[in-house]
Amino acid sequence: MSMRLDKFLKVSRIIKRRSVAKEIADKGRIQINGKVAKSSSNVNVDDELIIGFGNKTLTVKVTQLIETTKKNDAELMYDIVSEDYKTDYRQPFSD
Repeated sequence: MSMRLDKFLKVSRIIKRRSVAKEIADKGRIQINGKVAKSSSNVNVDDELIIGFGNKTLTVKVTQLIETTKKNDAELMYDIVSEDYKTDYRQPFSD
């Protein structure tokens, strides 16, 4: 079983809206297993997704595909492999 990339990102709540997921994918900011993906690309279990947001790069491993989820179940669809920030604004500045 597989699922469209834009639908996976929405159902898993990695990206809140499918239209935003489509836009990010079509700009070439998402990779599936190291290859640039389109919004219509298929996602399968055990695929690794690398998603480039503005300041953050999120790498996740797909653990299961669910057609519809409740908020609590969405996180079961993937494991976060890494979360890298170009500039980490979460840390206080030191003098």
